[in-house]
Amino acid sequence: MPDLQFDPGQTDWNLIRGFIAVVEQGSLTRAAEVLGLSQPTLSRQIAELEKALGTPLFERVARGLKLTAAGDRLVEPARHMMTAARALGMAAASQDNSLQGTVRITASEMVSAFVLPPLLCELARQHPEIQIEVVASNQVSNLLEREADIAIRMVRPVQSALIARHLTDWPIGMYGHRDYLASLPDKNQLAALPLMKQFRWLGMDQSDQYIAGFRDAGIQIDRHFFDFRCDNHLVNWQAILQGLGIGIAMRWLAERHEGLEQVLVDQPLPALPVWLTTHRELKSSKRIRTVFDFLADGLLEQRF
Repeated sequence: MPDLQFDPGQTDWNLIRGFIAVVEQGSLTRAAEVLGLSQPTLSRQIAELEKALGTPLFERVARGLKLTAAGDRLVEPARHMMTAARALGMAAASQDNSLQGTVRITASEMVSAFVLPPLLCELARQHPEIQIEVVASNQVSNLLEREADIAIRMVRPVQSALIARHLTDWPIGMYGHRDYLASLPDKNQLAALPLMKQFRWLGMDQSDQYIAGFRDAGIQIDRHFFDFRCDNHLVNWQAILQGLGIGIAMRWLAERHEGLEQVLVDQPLPALPVWLTTHRELKSSKRIRTVFDFLADGLLEQRF
């Protein structure tokens, strides 16, 4: 049996963090994306940890990486180490009364691209001493693990350790470019066709978000309903603008583009709830509280 004794005091805690990320994600690629690292960097971290421990932690299998027996024994202690480190970091951050420093915000790709920039410009004018990091991702970052300080989410968080404010609801609709719509048959003919036969639809690839939304509206579809599929919302948005077909968009954004027209206006679609979230302890940090309150006011005051 290999000797797994090593000095954690001499070990970079990022190596432990990388190890746990690979365990939870099952692959270097996905873990690197979650951590915001390149795959080679994360691979070097795992190799460095394995060298410090004197034993391999993973073996390659057909669908990714599998823990070795030695790696499996390390998972629980490593998680305890990360929990203790996060608790220490959280406690330290909650005592920070300085505005100077960094606040990490996570939001969806669309919110990061179209909502945050004008707000952050004003924040920079008011508080130039605050640095901002934005995690533009549709994955729900874990505030409890300090993957971000503040999150703008379209779902209500359920963890009791989080503070969450429901700010507003954004109506959504089905939109297409007028050039695409002009290329279609006569509208009277369209009305007589089933929904899926009327238009070319733009949707998601791996995600079932749109499928679930259509089914909630009483329309039973599968992924083949969509003639174009991509999980990146920014790509889908550009596809709508270029006239590739009909896609789902936030009304406030679509209404800024004269070339877009809403279709199937009478078809009800659920609005997107907007939640602003942070950890309870982080709210006592002056810097994070300042950014949190600024975003709350900005999202309510501006026409989004």
